[in-house]
Amino acid sequence: MSPLPRWLTLASVAGAGAVLIVLPFFLKPFGIYLLSLWAVMAIAALGLNLTLGYAGQISLSQGAFVGIGAYTAALMTMNGWPYPLAFIAAGGVGFAIGWVLGYPALRVQHHYLAFVTLAFSTLVFLFLRNEQWLTNGIYGLSNIPRPSFFGWSTTKAIDFYGFCLLVLGAISLALWWMVRSPWGRAFMALRENPIRALSLGVDTRRYTLMAFAIGSSVGALAGAAYAPLVQFIEPNSFGLGLSFTLLLMVIVGGAGFFLGPFIGAAVSILLPEWLRIAEGYYLLCYAIMVMVLMAFCPSGIIGLLQKLARTLVHRQRGVALGTGETGG
Repeated sequence: MSPLPRWLTLASVAGAGAVLIVLPFFLKPFGIYLLSLWAVMAIAALGLNLTLGYAGQISLSQGAFVGIGAYTAALMTMNGWPYPLAFIAAGGVGFAIGWVLGYPALRVQHHYLAFVTLAFSTLVFLFLRNEQWLTNGIYGLSNIPRPSFFGWSTTKAIDFYGFCLLVLGAISLALWWMVRSPWGRAFMALRENPIRALSLGVDTRRYTLMAFAIGSSVGALAGAAYAPLVQFIEPNSFGLGLSFTLLLMVIVGGAGFFLGPFIGAAVSILLPEWLRIAEGYYLLCYAIMVMVLMAFCPSGIIGLLQKLARTLVHRQRGVALGTGETGG
């Protein structure tokens, strides 16, 4: 999948960044909370986009990794550990478990792999619900503290939003570098044709495991930011519903496009709230919009924008050639 034109990508990123910095100063606390939730879910979707969109490995367990990261960070900070250490530990736990989960991907593909990750997601949910000695079961964990950094407290909603935005920016830059490095090209070769990639010298076994491990680690880092955002977590928050929602974000935004998860998260988190003007029909309107989008543009919103940009460029070139022929 080719990227959007460079000028359009840079203009979009610059404009969106400016809006994200200025917008919270004009919003109420609930609006700032939604923006923070969007940032956290965009991080989790970025991890899934790496696994699914770039490496072509179907995963229905990203929500479980968000839960693993959330519980790891919550348990550590509630027991007095510094948040930065808990954040790193959450990513490390997600990486280790994701690496192990990647082994089934070496033997099964496509929908069989989806069933394996779906079973893993169910396993994590049952663990969080039944192991009360660790997770407090269905009662969950409450009063999760928000972090402070060198005297900067993130207790206020706008401060914590700034923290989420910084984490999103740092992870986005790291993944942006990765997908343009030889690692990213190896992931895409694995997605397009694993046998051809192997014949070209790509270690498909290693890169399959790395795709799962890195994507899972990013999902766990999102969970480490999610726990102090909501300050209360319980097992139902990380069930299959969250995994399907994250999958929807990636597909609606555009799987395999770097900006896809950002737009997909906005559609899933913010659009339902904007549609509340339809009162009791807002979820119906939301479902219809998503169905229409998927029916007419399976490559997602970024794919649709790319097609429109290509059409515009071709028409301009056609007009220019026609003018030139007339002038000759």
